[in-house]
Amino acid sequence: MTALEIGIASFPVLMLLIFLRVPIGLSMFLVGLGGLIWVTDGTQVAFGRLKSETYTTFSSYSLTIVPMFLLMGHFATLGGMSTALFKAAEGFLGHRKGGVAMAAIGACAGFGAICGSSLATAATMGRVALPELKQYGYAGGFSTATLAAGGTLGILIPPSVVLVIYAILTEQNIAKLFLSAFIPGLLAALGYVIAISVYVRLFPESAGTRPPVPMRDRFAALFHVWPVLLVFGLVVGGIYLGWFTPTEGAAVGAFGTGFIAWTNGGLNRETLADSFLVTARSTAMIFFIVLGAGFYNGFLALTKVPQELADLVVSQGFSPWMVLALILAFYLVFGCLMDSLSMILLTIPIFFPVISALDFGLLSLPAMQADAAMEVLKAGVPEGMGAEMLASIQDAIATGAELTREQMKELGIRVTEGRVNRIEAEYVAIWFGVLVLIVVEVGLITPPVGMNLFIINAMDRKTRMIDTYKAVMFFVASDIIRVIILVAFPVITLLPLMLMQ
Repeated sequence: MTALEIGIASFPVLMLLIFLRVPIGLSMFLVGLGGLIWVTDGTQVAFGRLKSETYTTFSSYSLTIVPMFLLMGHFATLGGMSTALFKAAEGFLGHRKGGVAMAAIGACAGFGAICGSSLATAATMGRVALPELKQYGYAGGFSTATLAAGGTLGILIPPSVVLVIYAILTEQNIAKLFLSAFIPGLLAALGYVIAISVYVRLFPESAGTRPPVPMRDRFAALFHVWPVLLVFGLVVGGIYLGWFTPTEGAAVGAFGTGFIAWTNGGLNRETLADSFLVTARSTAMIFFIVLGAGFYNGFLALTKVPQELADLVVSQGFSPWMVLALILAFYLVFGCLMDSLSMILLTIPIFFPVISALDFGLLSLPAMQADAAMEVLKAGVPEGMGAEMLASIQDAIATGAELTREQMKELGIRVTEGRVNRIEAEYVAIWFGVLVLIVVEVGLITPPVGMNLFIINAMDRKTRMIDTYKAVMFFVASDIIRVIILVAFPVITLLPLMLMQ
């Protein structure tokens, strides 16, 4: 067998190990190590990579952000922030039809801004909101479906551990990825609220009502949310204002949530030790998956599978949008079978070269030149520019033609095709990363194997899983509509980056 054939044959072997319930990190590690030994016809290269890959993986400064964000989520739970968020949202929305469920979605979005994990958000908010939903007469399936869907907001609204891993894999800027995920995250929360509104109108008996809360009590509950706003504003705002790097921001956030938890009485010597232990276990699991993926992806790179796949797709002349749709459909299906981090680590090194080789036309040279020229002209016509040159520049802007070197020199700008290509490559990478994150998260609530569904249903044994399946399809429909919108209008995702240019 050739190296390429060995690389292709490794996929069914890997899938078999995963379906046999071998941990995915170990599966990728074993297949990668075995594949290296087979391709190189010996153990020297494989064992040499074992030493180098382990060191380079665990000595990566960027990965230190992972335990910091995980610890921040644990401290936030101990500090009662999840309860404060839910009570504040419930005070303003709870008296409406389906309002308690909407409040749960709002609280999940707020908690996701300081947690970064879907499963942790679902489990935490399930403990807080499920009793309230039951108390006010919400149907079991509707309640569990709402909280399972709300949990997916934990990984999309920044900060996000999975986005950090994606940024490392594709060598993208973490802060820019966080910024680009913000609007899609808000759209997700809004879409879920609309889904709840539609559901309670179609099935009025599925949601009870609760008495309105006096306005004074609403604002009192809102006051208790200030720690969340403070931590989120300090971490995210500090990163974008350049006060500190994303890793330093995560450390500041962990310290801030820990201090708040301590002042609220939730953090003591015992709970601090438990938080460190849980964070260490979660970090070890994530790091081992990263190590296994590194081995497997190194083996694939040696067999040239990603490069050959990219060349094949480009040579077939498929539409970039068709290729993107097929990749997203793949993630949607397989996201039901494995967690988001594993899916991204396993597939991004294969799919990302394919996407990078396609032209989506997100930017054009004349458009960028026109934008730069208009910025200059807004400040006034440059000194020494003749009327004829000004007229030719205005004509080029109006007709969408490229500016000549002489025109750009007169304007004092430099917008070349190489610069446009670099910016577009970054835009495509960030846009694709947000889309992948969304569709993988949809898999967490897609029957029959959505992981969030099982986590929430385990908290409510009296609710049948089939009832949760029926209700959650409204949220899945909302997610699919959102994905279609974000694919059709990339500017929604990329707008914050464009404003920063």
